[in-house]
Amino acid sequence: MRLTLNLFLIVVFSINNISAQKIKYAVVISANMEWRALKKVYPTEDYKTSVWGEYFYKNIENQKILFFHEGWGKVSAAAATQYVIDKFNPEILINLGTCGGFEGSVNRLDIILANKTVIYDIIEAMGDSKEAIADYTTEIDLSWLGNAYPTEVHKTVLVSADKDLQINEIEKLKTQYNAVAGDWETGAIAYTANRNNTKLLIFRGVSDLVSKQSGEAYGNFELFEQRAEAVMIKLLKILPEWIRYIEKLQ
Repeated sequence: MRLTLNLFLIVVFSINNISAQKIKYAVVISANMEWRALKKVYPTEDYKTSVWGEYFYKNIENQKILFFHEGWGKVSAAAATQYVIDKFNPEILINLGTCGGFEGSVNRLDIILANKTVIYDIIEAMGDSKEAIADYTTEIDLSWLGNAYPTEVHKTVLVSADKDLQINEIEKLKTQYNAVAGDWETGAIAYTANRNNTKLLIFRGVSDLVSKQSGEAYGNFELFEQRAEAVMIKLLKILPEWIRYIEKLQ
């Protein structure tokens, strides 16, 4: 009886220990299109399923990297980011994905490294919307990252909302938040990572440009699909360089 109990406790301890094992890097992907593009680059990995999305591990630069599909929009982004932090306990969280760029501020396929995120689609009827937006604005600490970046990036603000960029809002987003690009999920990811004191890198590639007059990919899903794939290929290509760079900083 005592032997059985001891064996049971050993098994339980081992399971808990494995589930709480810390990994250094977790790469989270939001949109379904972005994940499909990733699977074209990594078609033969050992994909597993979770309550949120698929995931797999891959060795890059002698590091075991978790790749995890969170899902699109703020709800999935926040909840799945918390799930990844709780279950896998990463030291560094990396978000790779697409964004819409403001025409004249950035170019197609430019890579944004976010140092601040703003969730701007909060409208208060009984209070101050600016206060609410400020509460969900996150300054991302990149001081640990040094300055000799291995690839060219634009370190700047990303705005996010559960909607595509609206042409009548571009000027306001530029002047009010100093933003050059927007997406759906980064504000939620950054907010959640910050609450958990988890280091975060957000790399978003500009898939399409939006001006005060039009969005080049609006009504043209095929173009967005092509650009999203190009962005993800570029991001996955530079990822090993960033892992190598970070490892040299340690």
